[in-house]
Amino acid sequence: MFGRLREDLDSIAERDPAAYSKIEILLCYPGLHAVLWHRLSHRLWLSGLRTCARFASHLGRMLTGVEIHPGAVLGRRLFIDHGAGTVVGETAVVGDDVTLYHGVTLGGVSLERGRRHPTLGNHVVVGAGAQVLGPISIGDNARIGANAVVLADVPAGAVMIGIPARAAGDAAPTHFGAYGACDGSLDPVEAELKELRAEVAALRARLDGRIKKTEKTKKTETKGNSDG
Repeated sequence: MFGRLREDLDSIAERDPAAYSKIEILLCYPGLHAVLWHRLSHRLWLSGLRTCARFASHLGRMLTGVEIHPGAVLGRRLFIDHGAGTVVGETAVVGDDVTLYHGVTLGGVSLERGRRHPTLGNHVVVGAGAQVLGPISIGDNARIGANAVVLADVPAGAVMIGIPARAAGDAAPTHFGAYGACDGSLDPVEAELKELRAEVAALRARLDGRIKKTEKTKKTETKGNSDG
């Protein structure tokens, strides 16, 4: 247990420049407290004490503002930064070294029992307010930008932004990127509009050239007829 806690403290210190000491992290980080409460509730859940597990989870939510269903499976070194409003559903599976920001939802869109929540790979970053919904898979090292709505599988290393989320920019680098941001990434809709604007400008230039050429030809023909 203490070995896992040391891992958590070290990983948070690496990913949060606002953390000045491990004592500060241990005492003042609700995301860490939420993970610790989940370890208790998840153990109760696996033991078949479902009501006790839900009650422990409820206490954790009251104290931290983070709601993690006791049935969810969380990997090692999960960092829930800020945490307020984060929701992780019952059948969600979260890999190792994942970072979730405040307002993130790993939610389900079906009323059927069984797998209905997302599966996140290792080293995934999900930005603030992002919604990852349904029994979909998010590949290793993927980044989900702030406020994105992800409804389909995401390949490893992809950067997803927008509503609904679309791939943007190049594959995400393997190093940590806060809030799921990627340097140089563009909104895919804006990128498509940019291409369309360039194409329209090129067509307009060609049309102007043809009009000028036609007018020049007409003037030449008119002058020739006058001379004749």
